[in-house]
Amino acid sequence: MKLKALLTCITLCLAASVFAQDDFQGQATYMSKTTVDMDGWGGKEMSPERKKMIMERMKSMFEKTFLLTFNKTESIYKEEEQLDTPGGGRGMMMSMGMGSGTQYKNLKDGVVLEDKEFMGKQFLISDTLEKLEWKMTGETKQIGKYMCMKATAMKPVDQTDWTKMRRRDRDKDKKKDETEAKGDRTVSTFGKDDANKADKAKDSSAVASTEKETTTLTMDDIEIPKEEEVVAWYTMQIPVNNGPGDFWGLPGLILEINSGRTTILCSKIVMNPEEKIEIKKPSKGQEVTRAEYTETVTKKMAEMREMYGGRNRGGRGK
Repeated sequence: MKLKALLTCITLCLAASVFAQDDFQGQATYMSKTTVDMDGWGGKEMSPERKKMIMERMKSMFEKTFLLTFNKTESIYKEEEQLDTPGGGRGMMMSMGMGSGTQYKNLKDGVVLEDKEFMGKQFLISDTLEKLEWKMTGETKQIGKYMCMKATAMKPVDQTDWTKMRRRDRDKDKKKDETEAKGDRTVSTFGKDDANKADKAKDSSAVASTEKETTTLTMDDIEIPKEEEVVAWYTMQIPVNNGPGDFWGLPGLILEINSGRTTILCSKIVMNPEEKIEIKKPSKGQEVTRAEYTETVTKKMAEMREMYGGRNRGGRGK
C-alpha cells in the first residue's frame, strides 16, 4: 500500500509539472451512448427482430463520438462528423430541425458559448457555467491507465434535450382518477349489480384507451424530467477541472459520465499533440441567452403539440 501511495504521489507530481506549462493542451475522445426503452415507447408487441432493426437504423442518433480539446482554462467540445445511413436517426433529427454544434467553455471567466441549429435557424447561446454540488464517494476504479474517483450530483435537465424524453407515467394519473371516482361514487339509485356493471364498463374503456396509447403516441404522452442524478468518474492524473459537455468542476478531468440513460466514456487521450488546435469561441448565429433559446424551442414544441397531439386528444376525450 505504501509503494502504491508513493507511485501515485510521483505520478501526480510529474503531471503537475506538465500541466504547469503555459502552452499545455490535451485532446480527449468520448463515446456517447443512450439506451432506449422500446417497451416503454409502445414496442411491447414488436418482435425482437423488428426492435433490432429499428435500433440499428437509429444507431447514429443514440451513439456519437465527441472530441474535447482543452488547456488549463478553456475547451472546445464538438461532435465528430459521421455519414448517416439511409433513413437513419441523424437525418431524421436534421429534418426535425435539430442540429448539434460546438460548445466553448471558459472556466476562468465562468462562461459557456454554444452554437446550435433549430428549425433551420442558427443560434449562438451564451450562458454562465452551471456549478454542480459534487459529492465525493471515496470509490475508485481504473479507466485505461488512469485511476479515477467517483462523484455524484443532482443536475437540472435541459428541457430542450430530446434524448431525455420519456413516456409520461399515465398510471399515476389513472390511479388518482380512480381514487377520486371512488370518493364521489354513490349507489343510492343503483343496485349492486348495476354498479358492478358500470365499473366493468369503465375498466374496459380504460383498457381500450391504454391499448390505443400503446400503439399511438402523441406529444401529450411525452415528458422531460426536471432533474436527474449524475455519476462522474474523474482522474487527478490530469489536473484540469473540465469534462465532456456541461460537466466540469472536479479536481481532475472527467473521463466517464452516467446521466439517466446516457453514458459518456473517454476512449482516448492525447497530451500535448504535435499540431496544436486553436481553441476559439464560436461566433455564428443569433445571440441569445439559454433562457431565451429554451423559450423559443418549448414554444415551437408546444405549437407542434397542438398541431399533432391536439387532433388525437380531441378524439380521445369523447
